[in-house]
This record gives sequence, C-alpha cells and structure tokens, in this order.
Amino acid sequence: MVHKFNPANQHKLDNPERRKLLPPEETLSRFGLAEGDSIADIGCGTGYFTLSAARVVGTQGKVYALDIMPEMLEIARAKAKEKNFKNIEFIETKETDFILPDAAVERALACLVVHEADDPIAFFQEVKRILQIGGHFYIIEWTRQENSKMGPPLEHRIDGKALATVLEQAGFQNVEQFELNSEMYAIIVKK
Repeated sequence: MVHKFNPANQHKLDNPERRKLLPPEETLSRFGLAEGDSIADIGCGTGYFTLSAARVVGTQGKVYALDIMPEMLEIARAKAKEKNFKNIEFIETKETDFILPDAAVERALACLVVHEADDPIAFFQEVKRILQIGGHFYIIEWTRQENSKMGPPLEHRIDGKALATVLEQAGFQNVEQFELNSEMYAIIVKK
C-alpha cells in the first residue's frame, strides 16, 4: 500500500528544521526558476514552495498550486491572501488529472509526493501533459536510508536510480540528479 500523508500532521510540512534543511527560495533558485516563469506546484500542501515560487516568478509569472486535499489548499490559500499574492491559482485536482490545459506550464515541481502516487507512470504522464515542450520537471524525494530522522517509512521511499528509470520510461529526458541535503535528493528532467 502506498504511503499517504495525513493532514493531521501538517505542522511537519513547515517548521524551522525543515526550512533549514530545505530552504524554499534557495531550492527554487538552484532549480533555475526565474521571474516570468509559470510553474505547477503539484501536491502544494500548505504552500511551502507555492509562496516562494510566487515571489520568484513575480507579477509576470504564474503559480498553479495543485493538491488533492482541499484542507491543504485552504491553508495555502489563506497564507497567499495574507501576503497579498495575486499570481497564484489554487486548484483541487485528482492524482492523475491536474485540471490544467495541455502545455500550460514551463515548469512543474513535485516535492515529496511521488512516493505517494498510486500509479507513478500515470502521474508522470499527467505532468508531461501539462508541461510545455522543453519544460522542466523538478522532483524532490526522500533518500532511501536507514535511521532517517523524518519522512515516511523506508519501505515507502523510492530509490533515486529507480525513479530516474521510471521517468525515462514515461518519456522524460534525464537532466540532473543530486543530493539536495542529508534527507532528500532531487531529480530534474525535461519534456
């Protein structure tokens, strides 16, 4: 059975320890997100990356905050309203139907959600559908390591090499894979 995040644990999504380990704006900058870009934050949760992405892309850019859990979207929407962001659209989606039109975005981000996908290939095909030709997809996942201080159980984590292979099978071109921090790795692929 696939591990699904429990909304009751939302406090784990944004706290000082996580911000130190995974600083959102610095991470987005490392991925190459820039002013004027459009990005889908898939599985946006409480808006951890959404608000930073909105700041980075600026008024000429667009952020689509996508999540299957309406309670998470409400939290993220309230944070965006408090900060007066006008360049974010919040969309309740299905796991393999993101509601967006074909080729809607230049970039997509899935932070710590791929291990929750019931059908990773269908999930990746949907990401591919909403990406423009040449668009980049950024994946952050938990490293498969014993004695990890956070994240899902080891058996629910995805090995980076195996994930890269599945992404290639889904038709993405592997661009880069690297250790992001002591707990997570990142993969960047291109449509």
